[in-house]
Amino acid sequence: MQENELQSAVSELLASDLDPTTQQAVIEQFEQEKSPTELALLLESLPQEDRLETWKQISDAMKATVLVEMRLDASKTIIDSLDEPSLLALFTGIDADTLLELQDNLPDHLMEEVIKRMDEEQQQRFSTAQQFSDDEVGHWCDHQPLVVPAKTKIKVVQRLVRRMMPAHSNAIFLVDQRGNWEGAVRFNKLIGADPLLRVSELAEPEFPTLNAKEDVYVAANKVASSAESALPVISDGGMLIGRLDIGSAYELQAERAESQIMATAGLDEDEDLFSSVRRSAKNRAIWLGINLLTAFLASWFIGLFEATLQQVVALAVLMPIVASMGGIAGSQTLTLIVRGLALGQISRANLKPLLSKEMKVGALNGVLWAIIIGLVAGFWFDSLMLGGVIGMAIIANIISAALAGVFVPVLLDKLKIDPALSGSVILTTVTDIIGFVAFLGLGTLLLI
Repeated sequence: MQENELQSAVSELLASDLDPTTQQAVIEQFEQEKSPTELALLLESLPQEDRLETWKQISDAMKATVLVEMRLDASKTIIDSLDEPSLLALFTGIDADTLLELQDNLPDHLMEEVIKRMDEEQQQRFSTAQQFSDDEVGHWCDHQPLVVPAKTKIKVVQRLVRRMMPAHSNAIFLVDQRGNWEGAVRFNKLIGADPLLRVSELAEPEFPTLNAKEDVYVAANKVASSAESALPVISDGGMLIGRLDIGSAYELQAERAESQIMATAGLDEDEDLFSSVRRSAKNRAIWLGINLLTAFLASWFIGLFEATLQQVVALAVLMPIVASMGGIAGSQTLTLIVRGLALGQISRANLKPLLSKEMKVGALNGVLWAIIIGLVAGFWFDSLMLGGVIGMAIIANIISAALAGVFVPVLLDKLKIDPALSGSVILTTVTDIIGFVAFLGLGTLLLI
């Protein structure tokens, strides 16, 4: 959807002179011409009161699908506004995948009733997904792959493929009598094959697979980098759980990218654009408080050199330069490493050469900018020694920033802490402290 189309629809719905009949017409037209994703984006763009009024105008057949496409916080505002009979009517008959998407916003007693109203097949799919945590691919995979027993005749499989073809499919999956993975057969191999043979005779037992307990974002990267339309998801016991297709993989990658962008500011990607002031303030206050603590820590180190600053005022003037250069250098390395971790590119095997490369980059940039900043500072304050002090501090800080930019996200990732969320706060603290100590310490030794 074009940006101006969304803005136009929002402006039209928020117009003060819009009567209910016209509003209904606007929503009906939007619903007919746009996808559920675009309709969800429209609802998220409206203040909560207007969002709830617009929600009433959406057709019942579209409502559950639209809720799935909305961010959790935004969909919660709608779910919380509905009474229990309305919620039961809305969710009666939904499939397991839809319920998995919305379960965090539904009370437990309502979840139990919704599950009771599902058919046996959907209940089984929901139960299977619940065996895995929500960060594992087994929880989110598509539980409706094209599957046949390995002993099936090719002519039966050919009829099945002609009758049903899931999106993003290039192979049919084979299982034994217990549902255990046996391999896959690509559709092109079925063309011209002897219809009386068993399909297992065409199987590729080495077809790439995903472990059901694998991190969902790592699994998405594997699918996206493979040459397959979808990869099967297998349990530790060898049972075929489902599949993760290329469309879902790209959606997960986009979700991960948005999450990391929001996390750099200490925000949640599910936060509602129009969430309450109290909720938004609470979410942001936490990270403001953490940042304040790290700022006090850096200030404490500066206080250790109070006597030096009183005697050489120029050091106080130049301190922000040292902190800024270290912070920027560190954030560049941090961003590169966080991306590598997200894509599964960084391992113990390549960490050492990666660190060596980043240290060399830091040393080269450190020397280059140390010369430039040292000359400018020396000329500015008519002191070559002062220029040398800040130059040496710049080199030390940029090299240490490169070191921290590699190790901080890697260590956080090992501790199962999102490096995109807390890495920048820790990195800034490290570069500030090292930069200030190096600069003021050298100033104390060489200028006093």
